Amino acid sequence: MKEDRLSQTVEFCKLIDREKFVQRRTYLSDGERLENDAEHAWHMAVMALLLSEYANEKVDVLKVVSLLLVHDLVEIYAGDTFAYDEEGKKTQREREAAAAERLYSQLPEDLAGRMRSLWDEFEEWGSAESRFAHTLDNFQPLLLQHASGGRAWREGGRRLSEVLERNARSAEGSRTLWEFARENFIQPEIDNGNLIDDID
Repeated sequence: MKEDRLSQTVEFCKLIDREKFVQRRTYLSDGERLENDAEHAWHMAVMALLLSEYANEKVDVLKVVSLLLVHDLVEIYAGDTFAYDEEGKKTQREREAAAAERLYSQLPEDLAGRMRSLWDEFEEWGSAESRFAHTLDNFQPLLLQHASGGRAWREGGRRLSEVLERNARSAEGSRTLWEFARENFIQPEIDNGNLIDDID
């Protein structure tokens, strides 16, 4: 029985290697290639260790890290929904919920429940940890947008109104990080002409 449990869990560990093949639409800091989901998750997990003091509320850092590492695993089956893909966003929740069911059902029941509950917690924004995790999930791409010279924004003809809509709830987890991002990541790319300022 224990061997079956171990084998099942190890198979899941092999399965989630596929997260490395889910390509995102954000360039790495050198602007040479796009990052993948696993790189995104790793980066945010380390950022959670470093930036948790800036959360609006006291957070359990291990919980934040857990949420960040788990929340995009469903994209192994659902694919990454681009932040500015309005059509894709209409079905995102449904596709990702189905993917979560398919993915986590491959684990032993107790682990499946634990992983699914982490995914649900992130999606629901109900805890201090999930709100801070969402802030980091938005902050990290902004950091890379600026580090890569606004390449993806420039190539996509992105507008400030789109970026602000995408980040409408970012301050809920950390006002400090959101204000820092506006001043240090977003405004310089407006000034450099990589992000179109369409707000009067």
